[in-house]
Amino acid sequence: MRLEATNKEDQYKCWLTDDDLEELRRAAGGHRDDLVIQLGGFVGLRAFEIPQVTPKHVKRTSDGEHFRLRVPEGKDTSGNGGKPRDAYLPRDVEGDIHRYVRSEDVGRYEPIVDLSESGVRAVVKRTAKRAAEATGDDDFHHVSSHDLRRRFAQRLLVDRQMNPRVVMTVGGWDSFQAIEPYLNAPTPKVVNDAFEEAGYE
Repeated sequence: MRLEATNKEDQYKCWLTDDDLEELRRAAGGHRDDLVIQLGGFVGLRAFEIPQVTPKHVKRTSDGEHFRLRVPEGKDTSGNGGKPRDAYLPRDVEGDIHRYVRSEDVGRYEPIVDLSESGVRAVVKRTAKRAAEATGDDDFHHVSSHDLRRRFAQRLLVDRQMNPRVVMTVGGWDSFQAIEPYLNAPTPKVVNDAFEEAGYE
């Protein structure tokens, strides 16, 4: 994890790795809390979007091989009001949602994660605190729900070098300016690979 200072005292942007994300998942207080981590870190949902999604919003694509998660009302980043989008839903996350919905008897029109936006943020903070205690890494104390979304964007844009327009579509970004910060922050693996390619060991 890399910390980046902000203009607020003792507040940082956390650039998580997938290993950090797995530590958070291990520290989750239960299936619901793990879903919060996954919906932020693997689907790219914002804290206020997570409580919006219900089982009816999980859709299989026409080829039968992929899934989408309809986000009813995303963030207004263009001044035209929040709008729905179809986030890409990885098969593993879809499976976890399906198991949770069945085990908790969540109705088709009920929130999968029945929390407020502040409740989602609190879950991430509690989970991060447990991860800090479990790993001895105090950087976890700074992790917020937005850091999960940051990891989602960085994984796709930097690690996987995905087309930025695709990432913008599934993540609800309306401009290249909005995703530029994620493009300009190489992960430790990208740094290591660049030095190896340059002949530095």
